[in-house]
Amino acid sequence: MRASHDRPARILGLLVTATVALSGLATTPAGAAASQDTWRVPAHATITIKGHGYGHGHGMSQYGAEGAARQGLGYRQIASFYYPGTTWGRSRGRVTVLITEDTSDDLEVLPRAGLTVRDTAGGDPVSLPDNGALRWRVAVGSSGAARVAYKLKRWHGWADLAGAGEFAADGEPITLLTPSGPHAYRGRLRSADTPAGRITVNDVSLENYVKGVVPLEMPASWSTQAVRAQAVAARTYAAYERDHPHSDDYQLCDTTSCQVYGGHGAEQAASNTAVDDTRGRVLLSDDEPAFTQFASSSGGWTAAGSVPYLPARQDPYDGWSGNPVHSWSVTLDDSDLERAWPAIGNLTRIAVTDRDGNGQWGGRLVSLTLTGSRGRVVVSGDTFRSRLGLRSTWVTFTV
Repeated sequence: MRASHDRPARILGLLVTATVALSGLATTPAGAAASQDTWRVPAHATITIKGHGYGHGHGMSQYGAEGAARQGLGYRQIASFYYPGTTWGRSRGRVTVLITEDTSDDLEVLPRAGLTVRDTAGGDPVSLPDNGALRWRVAVGSSGAARVAYKLKRWHGWADLAGAGEFAADGEPITLLTPSGPHAYRGRLRSADTPAGRITVNDVSLENYVKGVVPLEMPASWSTQAVRAQAVAARTYAAYERDHPHSDDYQLCDTTSCQVYGGHGAEQAASNTAVDDTRGRVLLSDDEPAFTQFASSSGGWTAAGSVPYLPARQDPYDGWSGNPVHSWSVTLDDSDLERAWPAIGNLTRIAVTDRDGNGQWGGRLVSLTLTGSRGRVVVSGDTFRSRLGLRSTWVTFTV
């Protein structure tokens, strides 16, 4: 997970119970596990896991941003709180985004006014005719060369390309046809051949990219200042990734591994206004775009990230009444853990061996040991969370 808040995960036997109100954010020394961090597990036990927050906890808490806005903070104050030590700057230009929904072996779009195609090997865009076509596509033919074709009752060849193809419509949305259905994108839609196969890439302005991100990462109906803070975080994160591209063919992906991006079809008026109101504004570190990670909820304490402006710090804004994941609990059967780590056999003991030292229970899990009838395993907090589908690593247990 690079930036975004986590989506719910499920495991067999996982039961979400009522939200548990928790308090007392006492701090224990970093690296120390409290003496009560050991639990004996009898046969056929039920294990309740109480937790705080949702996500990795680095950077901005999205629920915290809304809580801060409700307390009267502006978006600049919100961003400065969650990314201390950064400075304000501006960024513009374009980004390239992998469209993961298009898993087909061609690039296929619906016709529209102003639609053009360009040979990526060189040359200017060429206008496509209004010839009654139902679809246009670029696909590799039997000769191995890319061919532009259109569909009436059947497909008709229109032109051969020396490189791959790129559709555009002077910045207006283009409808991409994918195996999961149609999706509209601004900018250019490009076909690219990679060692892993053909992919579709959206080449789009930074501002229009952010408009396709913000409403999928935060409700557009939330407080204006919170949505503006999200726009700044998303724009900055995109600018950072542009400087650290994922591949030679694209800079960003469109999933939670980067930021969730839905193109023009995801845009909403309220979030578009927040993007426009913060146009070009980004956070900088050493005059370069910052790595502005964010997550759904900090649970009341952010987690230290990989850079100085992502510190662990107490978050007074996350715990407002509308945050359902500030505190939570789930109930598991001991067999759920035994299925997740079958090498241990029958689970007999849970021992937390390291926490990050920040907040209640000594903070987030760093590592724990599961002991059973056949042996023991040492598990990182992140692996424990992922394997069991937990909301965060900030947890404690009741057996």
